[in-house]
Amino acid sequence: MRVYMVIMDETDEARKALRFASRRAAATGSAVHILALVQPQNFNAFGGVQATIEQEARDRAEAVAASAAGNLFSESGKMPTISVRVGEGQAVIKEYLADHPEVAALVLASGENTPGPLVTHFSAASCDLPCPLYIIPGIFGMDDIDRMA
Repeated sequence: MRVYMVIMDETDEARKALRFASRRAAATGSAVHILALVQPQNFNAFGGVQATIEQEARDRAEAVAASAAGNLFSESGKMPTISVRVGEGQAVIKEYLADHPEVAALVLASGENTPGPLVTHFSAASCDLPCPLYIIPGIFGMDDIDRMA
């Protein structure tokens, strides 16, 4: 089955990418994978405090992904696959793609005034991706995305 992968966080860019991926998946009988990233914490003063901070970040990422998945399910009736991974974004995404050959496209959206770090990185490294990269323009509204999908 074809899978559209979206990187989920609390940004408009992530919501736009998810909207495109969910609409495209519905139109093609495909599925959506949501990957939520948790940045590693650089706080080493007290192990217990660092563990608490990391757990809170992970819980927040899981909540954001679950909320997005719930919205997608209510719209389409299909529940996406959700993964939460800790690490540097670009490396985690590359690893996820390597572990999931069923991913047919990585869907990202740029900001309105800047492409953003993931779009910048993966558009420059697209020749190394195992799947196509879809980039939703930052100026697109939800109606534009729906028409394009």
